[in-house]
Amino acid sequence: MKYLFDSDFTKTCFRDLVNVASPVGYYVQMEPFFAALAKDLGYEVSYDNKRTPYITLEGQDNSKTVQVTAHLDTLGFLIRGIDSKGWLMVRQLGGVNYNTLDGETVTVYTRDGRSYTGLFLCREHSVHVHKEEARAARTEENMRILLDEPISSAEDVKKLGIRNGDVIDVQPRCQFTDSGYIKSRYIDDKACVACVLTALKYLKEQGLKPRFRTLFSFPYSEEIGTGGTYVPPEVSEIIALDIGLIGPGLEGSDRKVSICAKDATIHYDYALNNRLIRLAEANDIDYAVDVYNSYGTDAKAAVQAGNNLRAATFGMGTYGTHGMERTHMDAINGTTALLLAYLLEE
Repeated sequence: MKYLFDSDFTKTCFRDLVNVASPVGYYVQMEPFFAALAKDLGYEVSYDNKRTPYITLEGQDNSKTVQVTAHLDTLGFLIRGIDSKGWLMVRQLGGVNYNTLDGETVTVYTRDGRSYTGLFLCREHSVHVHKEEARAARTEENMRILLDEPISSAEDVKKLGIRNGDVIDVQPRCQFTDSGYIKSRYIDDKACVACVLTALKYLKEQGLKPRFRTLFSFPYSEEIGTGGTYVPPEVSEIIALDIGLIGPGLEGSDRKVSICAKDATIHYDYALNNRLIRLAEANDIDYAVDVYNSYGTDAKAAVQAGNNLRAATFGMGTYGTHGMERTHMDAINGTTALLLAYLLEE
C-alpha cells in the first residue's frame, strides 16, 4: 500500500475510543473526548441538532460535496424496570445477541452523573442451583442486571438515583494479540472511526486536500437505523465505513476489506462500487465483494430517507458481529488505505 499512514495511531485510537461509553444516543462522555481528539489532530468539530459531530475538509474541487460516515454509537441498553429483588430489567438498543452477554460486567449511568457497575446474568444463572433451568434461553425477558451494591429491593436501587431510562454500557474487553488480531466489543464501528481519524491525520501531516469537499460525520444512532437519515443537502455521494461480515457463502475474512454490493434492503451504487473495486486493486488492497441478508449502514439509512445521493459501504471483515468481535490489523489498515484512495484518487 502506497499510503504510509500511522497504523500505531490507529490501534491506540481504537483502544481509546472503545473504552469511552457511547451506547445509542448517549453522547455525554464521547462528545468532549472526540472533540479533544479531533483538536489534537488539528481539526474543529461542528454539530447538527442530533449532536452528530462533523469534520469538514475543503477539497481541490468544491463544486461537489461527498460525505464519509462512521458511527460512534454502540449497542447498549436502557433500564425498563426494577424487579422486587432489585435486579434491573433491560430494553436493548440495537441488534443485541444476548447469548454473548451472560456474565459480562456492565456500567449503569444515571441522569445525575453517577455510575454503578453490575453483572449481566440470566435469572436461572447457576447450574448448581437451577440445574436444567440454567439452560434457559438468553433473552431480554430472562436477562437481568445484578448491581455491585448491597441491595435487596427495588427501593434500595431507587435510593442510588437509578431509574427507568438510565443507560447501560457493556465492558468492551479490548485485546490486541502479537499476531495482529483485535478482539473486542464495538469493533463495530469504533475501528472504522479510528480508520477515518488515521486518514485525517495523514492528510494533515502530508498537507493534502481531498479531491472534493468532504464532510466526515460520526453519528450516534446507526445501531437503531437512524444515524444516517439526515444528510446535508449539498452532499451527492455518501460512503459508510462499517464492518464487513464473515460466514457461509461470503468471501470476506478478517484479513480483508469487505465491499458490500447489497445489504438486507438496498443495492449499493453500481458505479461507486466499481470505483472502490478498481481503487482496491490499484493499491494492492486485499478485498472481497459480498451480498448480506441481515445488515444495514448509515448509507442505507440515507438512501431510505429519500436523500438524492449515491451510496456505498466498506470496512474490515469481522467475526462475531454484535458480540465479542474479532478482526485483524491487515483488514483495518486496508480500510484506511481504501478510504485514502477514495478521497485522493480518480
